[in-house]
Amino acid sequence: MFKLTNKTAIVTGGGSGIGAAISLVFARQGAKVFIFDVDPEGGNQTVAQIQQEGGSAYFNAVDVTRLDQVKQAIQAVMNTTGRLDILVNNAAIAHIGNAETTTPEDMANLLQVNVQGVYHLIHAAVPHMKEKGGVVLNMASIAASVGIDDRFAYSTTKGAIKTMTLSVAKDYLPYHIRCNCISPARVHTPFVDGFLKKNYPGREEEMFDKLSKTQPIGRMAKPEEVAAMALYLCSDEASFLTGCDYLIDGGFIALNG
Repeated sequence: MFKLTNKTAIVTGGGSGIGAAISLVFARQGAKVFIFDVDPEGGNQTVAQIQQEGGSAYFNAVDVTRLDQVKQAIQAVMNTTGRLDILVNNAAIAHIGNAETTTPEDMANLLQVNVQGVYHLIHAAVPHMKEKGGVVLNMASIAASVGIDDRFAYSTTKGAIKTMTLSVAKDYLPYHIRCNCISPARVHTPFVDGFLKKNYPGREEEMFDKLSKTQPIGRMAKPEEVAAMALYLCSDEASFLTGCDYLIDGGFIALNG
């Protein structure tokens, strides 16, 4: 089950964290994986790991805020494989602040990466999926569904991703293009470790424990757990699923009340 043999997948932000985990599991299941990332070191590390395991992977240096780069990279994918079956929009940035402390520059930056970037990928990729169908999977967040302290700009962008998912799912039903999103709670990635080191120097262990316990299950998710959900949603076994938001939150939304 859940085989992706002969399928071509693009994963944005595949150089680390959740994106790297998705890229690895897709390749293990037989997909040709194209990693789009602004970080050549991270992207090439993921490619090297996939190739060491006998999988097929390629790195493309892509800034998702640049439509010209996105179009060029997707055309390169088509030139290589002649098909595009799966698009995973995972690349995003975070921000801490409320409506007062978020500067116009902060807001513009998050909108450009987290929303405009996803639009760029969908805009450029969907035309290549219309003939044979495909899957678009967007990475949203529990911040799109519940209020979280000091996440004004981030929550705004993830709310946009959630509703963008619904729109794409509706518009492309006639073309057999499915579109869903995943909404994780906190996931233990290198980003989390860097965030704690920057914002809570000397208190990293204390704050990690505190953030972990905000999930009723008592810990953060692992990137591999998000990747397993991504694999299912992008596989043929999920062919009846579109227009849905899937929580991976350790009970955060349902059980925190």
